Amino acid sequence: MIDVRNLTKYYGNFVGIENVSFHIEGGEVVGFLGPNGAGKTTTMRILTCFLPPTSGNASIAGYDVFKQSLEARRHIGYLPENVPLYLEMRVESYLKYMARLRGVPRRKTKERVETVMEQCGLTHMRRRIIGHLSKGYRQRVGLAQALVHDPEVLILDEPTIGLDPKQVVEIRELIRDLGREHTVILSTHILPEASMICKRVIIINEGRIAGNVWLGDGRVVSVQTGEGAARQVGDRRSIFIEARAPFDLLKEKIESIPDVIEVQLQEASDGTVKLTVDHTPQSDIREEISSLITSSGWGLLEMRPVEITLEEIFLRLVSRETELEVAA
Repeated sequence: MIDVRNLTKYYGNFVGIENVSFHIEGGEVVGFLGPNGAGKTTTMRILTCFLPPTSGNASIAGYDVFKQSLEARRHIGYLPENVPLYLEMRVESYLKYMARLRGVPRRKTKERVETVMEQCGLTHMRRRIIGHLSKGYRQRVGLAQALVHDPEVLILDEPTIGLDPKQVVEIRELIRDLGREHTVILSTHILPEASMICKRVIIINEGRIAGNVWLGDGRVVSVQTGEGAARQVGDRRSIFIEARAPFDLLKEKIESIPDVIEVQLQEASDGTVKLTVDHTPQSDIREEISSLITSSGWGLLEMRPVEITLEEIFLRLVSRETELEVAA
């Protein structure tokens, strides 16, 4: 549905994005995350045909966004960070106007406007002047104008920015519902928001794709660093251990426990070691490890489960750390 290949954009000598590639299947809800200036908005402006690339290709629903711009736009609903609203117009009139601009046949305009007002919770606001609405309702109007021509793809740039907590929850629920019928790519700085809405997150940093993260029920399932292979996260759990013990002997004894997958040293100093123990997700090996350490005459200083989060992965990828400790 969305196909991006080696997309590059230069602003004079400044590199906006370079060799950006990704693919989004129909029906996916994908987050597009990155620090400020990473290239998110540049990529979205290219995908929505507002900005030509310096090189590379991108297509929406099979249409090249540069060579077949008008056809591609018919399949796109775009909500930019600053919502393009005519503040002096009433909600219903504005949506009818946008429907006509988007090529909705006159005989279907009323039906489409009624449908998107219902979807976006605007029916009771139809006669209100847009300039008199709260920011949350203006965002709803912005989403409605992006949906009015029933596009296959929704591109949303920071849809909850500047909203209060109640409005954020409402817009988040609305986007989740829209994801059942549309392919959605969503730019946001709010990582918990991406975890709750998206099944996959693409992370961009300094104009390049830093990695992909797959999510299930808000938890990290697998991680792909750069162009490498995806590494499963959900097939194991991890425990952090700090002990006063010789690492080699401790490692050998822990590895003898049947459900242990891997033992990794994090730090060792003055007879104290910090390590991570990966084990099968169905097992609970804490009691065995505790008994093993104390019966050997060593000191157990700390033991706790470790769960890798989207925030942790994001920070490591944008800091150019590629070795991800996996846990679930």
